[in-house]
Amino acid sequence: MELKEVWLIDYARTAFSRSRPNQPERDVFGEIRGDELLARLIMKFFDRKLADKGITKKDIEEVSVGVASGVLENWTYGAKIPLYLSGFPNEVSSFFIDKQCASAGAGMHMLTMEIMTGNTKCALATGFEHMTRIRRIGIDPAIERYEDENSIFYHPEYDMVNSTNMLQTAQRLYEEEVPKFTKEDMDKFGVRSHNLTIKSQEEKWFTSGVNGGEIIPIEAHLEGNVEESIMVDRDMAARKSTLEGVAGLRRISVPFYLEKNGGKKGYIKREGTEEGVITAGNSSPLNAGATAAVLMEAEEAKKRDLEPLARIVSIGWAGVDPRVMGRGPVPATRKALEYANLSAEDIDYWEINEAFCIVALNCMEKFNIPEEKVNIMGGSTAIGHPLGATMLRLTGTLARILRDKKAKYGVANACCGGGQGVATIIENFNI
Repeated sequence: MELKEVWLIDYARTAFSRSRPNQPERDVFGEIRGDELLARLIMKFFDRKLADKGITKKDIEEVSVGVASGVLENWTYGAKIPLYLSGFPNEVSSFFIDKQCASAGAGMHMLTMEIMTGNTKCALATGFEHMTRIRRIGIDPAIERYEDENSIFYHPEYDMVNSTNMLQTAQRLYEEEVPKFTKEDMDKFGVRSHNLTIKSQEEKWFTSGVNGGEIIPIEAHLEGNVEESIMVDRDMAARKSTLEGVAGLRRISVPFYLEKNGGKKGYIKREGTEEGVITAGNSSPLNAGATAAVLMEAEEAKKRDLEPLARIVSIGWAGVDPRVMGRGPVPATRKALEYANLSAEDIDYWEINEAFCIVALNCMEKFNIPEEKVNIMGGSTAIGHPLGATMLRLTGTLARILRDKKAKYGVANACCGGGQGVATIIENFNI
């Protein structure tokens, strides 16, 4: 079978709010359900961007919805609830997917394969996460106990930032890679992420410019005042930062004192403390947000006289030891590069998800990527990381960077909770 070419036609997202599970009124999206946030984005996406391209909801054959915590009000009924809320015809098929931080990207990959094999011509990939309204498993660190008449078992609860599981994977990755990186390296990268994001916001790069921008403003409420409405058009977690300020933030991880590095004595001698190295300044915050992208078979797009934002070149995925989840992007990217017959040196720009800064630094070291090619408009440390939505944000932002810089190839990748990695290679051929 000859595979079809897949084009990324357009991409949009909401701004990412700063989630406050214990103070929901401080999250500007705190009064909006996650599925409703996605529906608002979809409706505005079609009205404000896709209508000009002649794309309607009736043209969409399949919709994917990625969510990392698909429980309670985030349960999407096979992705149908967001579609009903946004006015899709009943005939449009859909599916829900959970691949943790790669959820939206995994949906995009499945749709890409549908289009490549000729089963679909036009599809919509989406993702969302609301880390205020759905208290991510483990925000209250605990061990939950389940009982029935036949068994008693324990389920460890965990969260990307607030509990020991995912947080500790970053600490372990750091310790396993010693002496390649220092805490200062991570802190500097976090400062860079925040300041680049602020610069991009000041230049309105996310709201205008290439392809008309990517953030679609959503009506929400003023932080701390649910009675006062505002239009949210910027990511809420970014802050102007200094190394001195970030270096002094509370350490929130616990060391492993790996014997290969001299155990506890070696750790203390090297770090000058018994505490861990991960802080809020070198890792992503909790966020709420939604993303969406239209994919189309190339010949169909040509018939419609549509110009792509990018071409999907290759996709890759891999599993890794869950204790060092942050290694995931490396084998996933190797697979994607091999399939595309490309090398890391062929890649002009990278969007590496900063779930933790050590993840990006490790990927950069493994592929010898210069910093000036990575997350040049800011990264998830500052932009935010609403888990299920992120991988589409990385891919869409990357496509806009390639157009803006008149560059050819880009890689978007991310680590995933549970020990996985995912990667997407795209091409800008409008140079």
